[in-house]
Amino acid sequence: MADTPFGAARRTSRRIRVITSAGIVAAVLLAVLLVPPLVQLDQQAVDLSARLRPPSWQHPFGTDDVGRDLLLRCVYGLRVSLLVGVVAGLTATVVGTAVGALAAAAGGWTDRLVMRLVDTFSSVPHLLLGIFVVAMFRPGVGPVIVSVALTHWLSTARIVRSEVLSLRSRPFVDAAISGGASRTRVVVRHLLPAVLPQAGLAAVLMVPHAMWHESALSFLGLGLPTHQASLGNLVQTARGSLLAGDWWPTLFPGLFLIVPTLALAGLAGAWRERINPRRRSELML
Repeated sequence: MADTPFGAARRTSRRIRVITSAGIVAAVLLAVLLVPPLVQLDQQAVDLSARLRPPSWQHPFGTDDVGRDLLLRCVYGLRVSLLVGVVAGLTATVVGTAVGALAAAAGGWTDRLVMRLVDTFSSVPHLLLGIFVVAMFRPGVGPVIVSVALTHWLSTARIVRSEVLSLRSRPFVDAAISGGASRTRVVVRHLLPAVLPQAGLAAVLMVPHAMWHESALSFLGLGLPTHQASLGNLVQTARGSLLAGDWWPTLFPGLFLIVPTLALAGLAGAWRERINPRRRSELML
């Protein structure tokens, strides 16, 4: 059957999206891994004589309100924000996968109790609960990671639970139980490997979500210390400059946050279509 022009154009658009997203993610990873050790410059160095200079050949992104190179600060800020996003996203995915698999495999009152707890935590806004968690500690990377991880495992738990419940009725599970396999063995050897693609997709989507939450907490002054470069801190400290008409201290940190998250979302969308081509429902995290 001949391919329709619409189908060919759609596949070409999807391929371009995936290639572009992969290129952006690769460039981001190279920047955060190679720039700090190769560029022998202090991103905290203050030069008041060069404060708030617009973008130029010497400073492609300009300088901030105390003369620090904004490009270097953005790379270091992206490095910290990406670290928080990856660690918090993986932690939340592991916790959500374990809780969802436990609830679905146990069934009965255990399933009902666990899901009522999930519903209770979900009723509280993520940002409000995250503020409550970080307020109990000193500002730093660790409290932000804990805050994001503890507030973002709920959606993964629901997804994994629904997948495990659908898998429990499959013939291979009945065959394993009939062969004398224990419930723990069925979960570890059969159910968890089957839900790993969905859990991996949730982890990928969790990374940009966690980066935005870290930026929101830092923007509110509750995340990382103000002297430590993160994308949220850079945007927060540039508010006064924006009101004075200096746009670059706000624009470039914002782009460093928006562009990588869109690239990760593009890759996650392609992954979702590959593992589940017949269902295009959105995975809300």
